[in-house]
Amino acid sequence: MKRVRFAPSPTGSLHVGNALSAVANRALGDWMLLRIDDTDRERNVPGGEEAILRDLEWLGVAWDEGPVRQSERQERYREAAEPLGARLEGITLLREDGSATYQLATVVDDIDFGITHVVRGNDHRPNEPLHQRLHAALGTTAPEYVHHGLILGPDGKKLSKRAEGATVASLREAGIPSEAVRRYLDQLDLPKHDVHYDLPRIRRYAVEALAALPDEELASRVGIPVSAVPLVRGAHDLVEARTIADAVLTPPSDKVPLGEDARPTLARFRELRERADGALDYETAKSLLRELKAAGGDLKALRVALTGREKGPELAAVIAALDRDETLRRLDAAV
Repeated sequence: MKRVRFAPSPTGSLHVGNALSAVANRALGDWMLLRIDDTDRERNVPGGEEAILRDLEWLGVAWDEGPVRQSERQERYREAAEPLGARLEGITLLREDGSATYQLATVVDDIDFGITHVVRGNDHRPNEPLHQRLHAALGTTAPEYVHHGLILGPDGKKLSKRAEGATVASLREAGIPSEAVRRYLDQLDLPKHDVHYDLPRIRRYAVEALAALPDEELASRVGIPVSAVPLVRGAHDLVEARTIADAVLTPPSDKVPLGEDARPTLARFRELRERADGALDYETAKSLLRELKAAGGDLKALRVALTGREKGPELAAVIAALDRDETLRRLDAAV
């Protein structure tokens, strides 16, 4: 059985590079420990652990045990270090206050939880020789170390957390569905070499992921009624979808001036909509529009009356999204 661990520091939302490590560990491991490396108090951020848990759950990365916090295992680390002293080959194991450094805590945790494989970024490669020596000093067998390439910025340098889309939270807030991010990370797998971050690729996957969602699921994620789903089909992300939906579902703030020549169209459509009592599906809305157009109706005037705008989503989708009473109210307000 392959036992792995994902061990982020509680510094806020996961960097996409750390998210790659999480996904890679879960793919390799039969059992996974979630460990919070919080030995560096100055770097810890209030709410940082909670942000990480939310990111992992959003990405669909489950763990079998944890979160285990290194700050709660200090007595165990001191016990393990006792035969070694506070230093090993010039490396500090215990600080002056008796707390364990990252190097000691990491190795002791890997021992205690039976970790067989350590999957992490290439930036940790320099730690491997020291961890091997620590295991030897403690009389234990080191796990197998697997290092993967890092996700770099477009300029080939370290991708800053402040860069666009560099954290899981920023992707979520931008309306990117989790399926798109997970697909990107899954496809990277365990890159042997560093890779440049491809946010446009994630955005393409976002469009495909949204298109694949059933109506009920898409409505739930956008926060709209199912009847409004035709409005947002084709949206690039959930934020755009919500903006499109709001532009239709929110009544126009001002009375839209329409000329007298628009009255016959609005009156005729009012009759059609009253006759089609109850909610309309998308196909029924299209049939009403065909009937109105056949009678010489001005579809542009109808759009302005219903939305206050001359352009927007397909008119049939607008009509399907609005219930009967709201449609009639907007028609009356327009005339």
